Amino acid sequence: MKTAMPLPVRFLNMVGRSVNTIGFQPLNLSLDKLLQTASDNTGLSDFGEDDFRQPLALLLEGLEKEANLSLLGRIIAKSDLVRTLENRLNFVALLKKQPEIEEQRIERPIFVVGPPRSGTTIFHDLLVMDPDNRVPLTWETARPLPPPETATYGSDPRIALAEQDLKRVDQLLPQFKTMHPMGAERAQECVTMTSHDFTSMIYLVQFYVPTYDRWVMECDMRSALKWHRRFLQVLQWKAPGKRWALKSPQHLWHLQHIHREYPDALFVQTHRDPVKIVISTSNLATTLHTLSSDQTDLSKVTAYYAKALSQGYNNTVAYRKSGKLPENQVVDLYFRDFMSDQVGTVRRAYEHFGMELPDQAATAMQSFLDNNPADKHGKHLYSLANTGMEEHELRELFTEYEAYFDVPRESL
Repeated sequence: MKTAMPLPVRFLNMVGRSVNTIGFQPLNLSLDKLLQTASDNTGLSDFGEDDFRQPLALLLEGLEKEANLSLLGRIIAKSDLVRTLENRLNFVALLKKQPEIEEQRIERPIFVVGPPRSGTTIFHDLLVMDPDNRVPLTWETARPLPPPETATYGSDPRIALAEQDLKRVDQLLPQFKTMHPMGAERAQECVTMTSHDFTSMIYLVQFYVPTYDRWVMECDMRSALKWHRRFLQVLQWKAPGKRWALKSPQHLWHLQHIHREYPDALFVQTHRDPVKIVISTSNLATTLHTLSSDQTDLSKVTAYYAKALSQGYNNTVAYRKSGKLPENQVVDLYFRDFMSDQVGTVRRAYEHFGMELPDQAATAMQSFLDNNPADKHGKHLYSLANTGMEEHELRELFTEYEAYFDVPRESL
């Protein structure tokens, strides 16, 4: 069922369609125009290495040719891309002025690796409750500069700005909070960091851009992970922590590249029935696409995401089989086990890595769970029947993954 946008948004998009019929395209999304706008807004011109230009050009091509953007979609895309370019300009300027930032060490970071709907978000949220973990929060990844500081970390005015951003999303898509929890001070994903090199799957969730996304899945992530490290270094410069605790579905496709960049990293890989994940995630992505397009297609998104997820899973199977990732640096977390004993599962993951979960942190984790039950904002409803695919078609894509990790199946 299509999501009905508020009347003012429908009117805005109707105007956009009308001007399109006369050959006028509002809001220029050309690469040169976006770069110039970001430079004009900041007074800066050095974007750093040129690696970002190829993926950004691919993304812009996808936005024009595949995403079927509405006028609101064009506004959202331009705003997001210009803000990210502005952040990049300011990052480069800061690192020129304070080169010692890039000398900081990132030691034994924890990466939660798994697709959406497999327990990654709640596991990551629980890690926030342990003060030994430095977890990137929504507000600081959206507006990372000036770098956050320990003294004002809980009162930074950017927290209120992020809440305003999320309130606008809630006004346009009130049902989204039933699918994915949001909050300015909740844990945020690595895709917001790699987006500053424009090599991020965050754009596939926002827009239907499969050609760009395939490029992201197959690239070696060297440039993007360089920016990922810089981002962490800037965030920890004046607000340090003992270790980073991070997560992103994108890491499924790039487990070996994350391990190359962070050789001592610790990985928590989450597992859940992949067919259940495809159905749920496709529904989530299609819902988000309604913000940017009047022409969403759940069956098309499902078919694409199922094949993409199969590729990500097969990548992790191949790397885990290779033996290059030491067993003491990775632990497998199964959704059913996790949901039946969440704090206990976190404790067992810590023990696997030779770490101890403080009692105070365990108590805080349980309190968080008590105050944030799974269906706090309503139940996320989705169905295989609406995807245009049969269960056996989906199962065939995940044979190797299900067999290797012995993933239990769920009722659909």
